[in-house]
Amino acid sequence: MPSATTFNLDPMDCKILAELQQNARVTFAEIGRHIGLSNPAVIERVRRLEESGVIEGYHARINLTKVGYTVRAIVKISIAGDQLARFAVRAQKVPEVQECHRVTGSESFILQIAATDVAHMERIIDQLMPYVATNTSIILGSPVSWSPILLPLS
Repeated sequence: MPSATTFNLDPMDCKILAELQQNARVTFAEIGRHIGLSNPAVIERVRRLEESGVIEGYHARINLTKVGYTVRAIVKISIAGDQLARFAVRAQKVPEVQECHRVTGSESFILQIAATDVAHMERIIDQLMPYVATNTSIILGSPVSWSPILLPLS
């Protein structure tokens, strides 16, 4: 049985989400043509998916290298238990932190950071240091940088 936070998707919802994951700028009319629904039906379904929180937002995926962020890294953070909440707030305030995940295991958080150069990376890590121990791995390449989630169509 789905949890209270799960939204029941029907096959048309899954098809709409697949279309939007491939191209969030696709028109409702085009989605309708691809999946066999009217424009108003697509609009209503997308509105419902947004209101339910299934669709959280629409974003432009930017090539970081082309805008000057040539160094990316994964930073593993270890923190004492009483500093977890304080670190989470700190990480949210650092704009170069692209992702921050609370994790299990020997680390407390794993971050993905983008910087313009190694000196910039050092300054970013220093902003995070007062309460933590870090282990940083520079990202050399990303064979998979993003992929759409596959949803069941039945």
